[in-house]
Amino acid sequence: MQMSSPRTIRVLAVIPASPARASMIFARRQVASLQHAGVDCETFFLASRTSPWMMIKEGRRLHRMAKSFRADLLHAHYGTVTAFLCAVSVPFPLVVTYRGSDLNPSPSMSWARRFAARLLSQLAALRARQIICVSAQLRERLWWRKHCATVIPSGVDTALFFPCPRNEAREKLRWENCERVVLFNAGDPKLKRLDLAQAAVEMATAICGQIRFVMLNGDVAPGTIPMMMAAADCLLLTSDWEGSPNVVKEAMACNLPVVTVDAGDVRERLKGVSPSRIVERDPREIAKVLAEILIQGKRSNGSTRVREFSEMSVARRIISIYRTANQKRSEDKTCSASFNTERSVSSEMRAETNN
Repeated sequence: MQMSSPRTIRVLAVIPASPARASMIFARRQVASLQHAGVDCETFFLASRTSPWMMIKEGRRLHRMAKSFRADLLHAHYGTVTAFLCAVSVPFPLVVTYRGSDLNPSPSMSWARRFAARLLSQLAALRARQIICVSAQLRERLWWRKHCATVIPSGVDTALFFPCPRNEAREKLRWENCERVVLFNAGDPKLKRLDLAQAAVEMATAICGQIRFVMLNGDVAPGTIPMMMAAADCLLLTSDWEGSPNVVKEAMACNLPVVTVDAGDVRERLKGVSPSRIVERDPREIAKVLAEILIQGKRSNGSTRVREFSEMSVARRIISIYRTANQKRSEDKTCSASFNTERSVSSEMRAETNN
């Protein structure tokens, strides 16, 4: 007897971003890798997370889309309002991925907004069939249902991020070969500690000479970043809080050395990667190590350590999470049908006895 192959899982991915912008690029790429791996995915882009009226409209739109797509489950690619809206708007099985600032403190928010955001993230976890945290540190921040949380870092598109000659990359970017270039993921300047990075670079300049400090922010096209990583000499990360910073894994895939503070899962990711260093949050200490890496001028061995975090490898692990969540749904339906059947049989038996 021939075994039938597992049915294709239908997943509605919910991403808090505009479809026209490049934000949440890591979530978009993950959805694409899942589609490539055989999951039938549709994406719902959440238009607003601040207006109560808009949230009501978005909740209704989400419910309609989930029904018309005939989704087996929803996957919220962020906590806070995104996951909470999924939890209360659609009665389908829910998978939530927590990525960092949805559970970590966020210094750019007011105290009230921080508390509300964290609370919504935690409440959404109560409704989730399965939970994905991009780092073990982040999983420890869950108030409930840690037993349902699996640590799966976001994947790296190794077809985009891979080692290539520095001189070729610099020629395409029109950077001088003699320059010392440091990349910095700006994002939220307070959270990423731009002040600390700038102070460290200024001190490092006094040690090794002029440094070109290049900030990666919303103005840089995602397709340009792999070329910039190939052309740069070092990635600097000084964040107060992180989940599993993709920029570090992308730098590893390009053999770009990393100097970073101990944030998120960088200590685990950079184990065995050289030259790369984890330092204290002290501008003098960062400057000293940064200058040392720049003077060496070597590439790292990061690409040999990042294979297990390729997008396809991560996609396979997430599909396993989907199957577990979907299996629980099937078991619930079976139990419900069995209960209804038993109740019906009992009613018929009582009726016959009375007759």
